[in-house]
Amino acid sequence: MQGNSLMAEPSELGIDSQKLEELIARVKQEVDSGLLPSVQMALARHGKLALFETYGDATNDSLYCIFSSTKAITSAAAWLLIQEGKLDISRKVSEIIPEFADNDKENITIEQLFLHTAGFPHAPFRVEDWPDQTRRLKRFSEWRLNWAPGSRYEYHPTSSMWIIAELIERLSGQSYESFVRERISLPLGLNDLWVGIPEQHHHRIAQISHVGEPLTEEDYQQLGLTVPPVTEVTPEAIQKFNSTINRVTPVPGGGGIMSAADIALFYQGLIGNTPSGTRIWSEQTIANVTTPRTGELIDVLTGTPINRGLGIIIAGDKKRNHRGFGHTNSSRAFGHGGAGGQIGWVDQETGISFGYVTNGHDNNQIRSARRTISISNKAAVCQILD
Repeated sequence: MQGNSLMAEPSELGIDSQKLEELIARVKQEVDSGLLPSVQMALARHGKLALFETYGDATNDSLYCIFSSTKAITSAAAWLLIQEGKLDISRKVSEIIPEFADNDKENITIEQLFLHTAGFPHAPFRVEDWPDQTRRLKRFSEWRLNWAPGSRYEYHPTSSMWIIAELIERLSGQSYESFVRERISLPLGLNDLWVGIPEQHHHRIAQISHVGEPLTEEDYQQLGLTVPPVTEVTPEAIQKFNSTINRVTPVPGGGGIMSAADIALFYQGLIGNTPSGTRIWSEQTIANVTTPRTGELIDVLTGTPINRGLGIIIAGDKKRNHRGFGHTNSSRAFGHGGAGGQIGWVDQETGISFGYVTNGHDNNQIRSARRTISISNKAAVCQILD
C-alpha cells in the first residue's frame, strides 16, 4: 500500500468518525487482552482509505499472510480472462489441461472448480511441486475423486485453486504470479499485494503463531454444533507459511501476502474505484461473478445454503453471518475470509470495503468466527446516514 495519497478524511468519504472509533475499540480487544500478538485493519470507500491502523507487535508497514482470502484475488484474475472471452467456465478442465483428466476427472467443469463442487477437496499437493510444471502436472494426473463432480458441495481448501492458477497460465501465456502482479496489483497501485513474495520483503511479514486452546468434542456438543471435519488446514500447515518456500511460491488458494489496506483497496477496485478512474472489471463482469450459482447446496456444518459465486461468497439472506459476514452487511456484500479470522469484503450497497488480518491463529474456531462477525458488524455500518 503506497503512501498517504490513498488516505482521506473519513468525513470526505461519507464515513462516521464515531462509528470508526467503535470499530477500533472492538478490533483492539484481543490485542489488549493478550490473545492476539497483532492485528491490522483498513476500511475504504470511494477508492480511498478512511482508516488504516495496526495494533500489537507490528506496524502499518507489516504484511500478513491472508490464507483463503487469497481465493478472491485468484478468482478475480480469472474473471479478467472471462471478461476477455478467453475463459469459458462451462468448458471441461481437461479440454485445456489434458493431464488433469486421469482417474475419472475428465468431465469436471471450470465452473465446478470455483464453486467447490468439483469432487476432489482433499487432493494433496506439495508447494514445492509448483515451480516444476512436470511435477505439478503429474500431481494433477494422480488426483482421485472423493465424490461425483457436481453432486455436492465440500470446501476445497487448496486443490481447485491450483487448477485455476494453471488455467490462468495456459490462457494468458504468463505465470500466475506475474499475471496477478501486472493485471491487478500494479494497476490498483497496490505494490504490497503479492502472491509469491520476493525474499527481500520477508522481513516485513508478521510471523504466524497459534493462540488459545481448541474446543473439545464435548464443547461442540454443549454448543449444539457439529465437530468440524479434519482438513488439510492443520496447525502444521499454517505454520509452513512462515517458511521461505511457502512465501515465495504463489499459493493460489491461501498464500497471498499483503496488508489490510491492500485488501480493502483491492475490493474497491473490484467495484470500479481505481486510481486511474478506469474500471478493470466491468459492471457486467462483477454482476455475473457475484450471482449465486450454488442453489440449495448446503454447508453440512451449518445446514444453510452456501450462496457462492465464482470463487467468492455472497452475503445473501438473513443468515449471512453463517458465511462470515456481519448481520449488518447488506445481502449484496461479497468477499472471502481466511483461516485464523482474516476478513475481506465489499458491500455493494454502501460502497464500504474492509480488510482485517492477524498473525495470531486462534485455535478456538468458534471464538474466531464470532470475532469475525462482531468486527464486520461494526465495519459495515460506518457510513454517515442521511
